[in-house]
Amino acid sequence: MNERKSVRKYKEGVVIPREKIQNLLQQAITAPSSSNLQPWRFLVIDDPQVKKELRTIANNQEQVETSSAIIAVIGDLSMYENAEQIYDANFEQGFMTREVADLMIKNSRALYSNLPEAVLKNIVHFDAGLISMQIMLLAKDMGYDTVPMGGFDKVKFAEKFNLPQNEIAILLIAIGEASTPAYGSSRLPLDQVVRFMN
Repeated sequence: MNERKSVRKYKEGVVIPREKIQNLLQQAITAPSSSNLQPWRFLVIDDPQVKKELRTIANNQEQVETSSAIIAVIGDLSMYENAEQIYDANFEQGFMTREVADLMIKNSRALYSNLPEAVLKNIVHFDAGLISMQIMLLAKDMGYDTVPMGGFDKVKFAEKFNLPQNEIAILLIAIGEASTPAYGSSRLPLDQVVRFMN
């Protein structure tokens, strides 16, 4: 955690094998999520021409083009439709009884399918934050640098990459090898941000 910094200057031409990115994401999806519905989806963009085109959508941020890849973190607003698959697997793997699995399927579908879209968006944004931090820490552990970017045109992104209506773009994470060290950054004193209740 102390070694991870937001890196915006990358060595150009560094290729990260897709198998390594798949391995990283396989580990990252152990992150917790609301009702274990795992609403995250990923679009990995490593083609140089596509990254160049994406840069215009992402406020011309240099790292979009120069990093090895962009991992777009996307939220699925229809994540509850996977409740049966998720909880059937929980039962099959011995994590819960059939009765509990059936109850979770029923309750998840009933609850999430009736939530307003604004609430669903809050949920997928929250869960995206949890997994994004895991991605960045895992990347550092693998010897790569990252920077999260929320500053991009999400409407144009959805149009360019043909996202279905139930998916929303949340965050772009650049990954690669730093060409120059990242700037350090200060933190507020702990006693300014922490309160213990008596």
